[in-house]
Amino acid sequence: MAKLYFRYSAMNAGKSTALLQVAHNYEEQGQQVRLFTAAIDRRYGLGKVTSRLGPQRQVDTFDTNTDFLADTPKVACVLVDEAQFLSTAQVQQLHQLAQVRGVPVICYGLRSDFRGEPFPGSAYLLALADDIEELKNICACGKKATMNVRVDAAGKRIREGEQVSIGGNERYRQVCARCFYS
Repeated sequence: MAKLYFRYSAMNAGKSTALLQVAHNYEEQGQQVRLFTAAIDRRYGLGKVTSRLGPQRQVDTFDTNTDFLADTPKVACVLVDEAQFLSTAQVQQLHQLAQVRGVPVICYGLRSDFRGEPFPGSAYLLALADDIEELKNICACGKKATMNVRVDAAGKRIREGEQVSIGGNERYRQVCARCFYS
């Protein structure tokens, strides 16, 4: 039976690396996969899943108009990076893709934003996913990082602003809950 999987973590835990590895594993066995990333994330170019370790791959993109049920032909697996940017309806479509059409769907993303608030896509993935796994990461203090903070160009924490502001290490840090509230 196919499942909807949600693999989440704070920033820099290797979500994109894990997604690329899963795609490689399927393809090495001669199976076709479909990969998606959020069109809003253009840090490395449109439609590129890029690991901070270096591997990169051109993939399809999703935006608010993407219908995963209509846009996904029969494949062995669907992989979604930056899944926090999925809409509620899209998470429901991916759940249906797994449950009704029998296609495993593995989503990778952040659980919460820099204010500690859930992203809508992540909230629905936590509600509907058949299998949920936290990918581990470490805070600068040595504890397990579970939160993200946004920083300015000088490295000073920003506590207010729009939920979505695309960036990498220059814009965000992963922290433990104690450091998040400090």
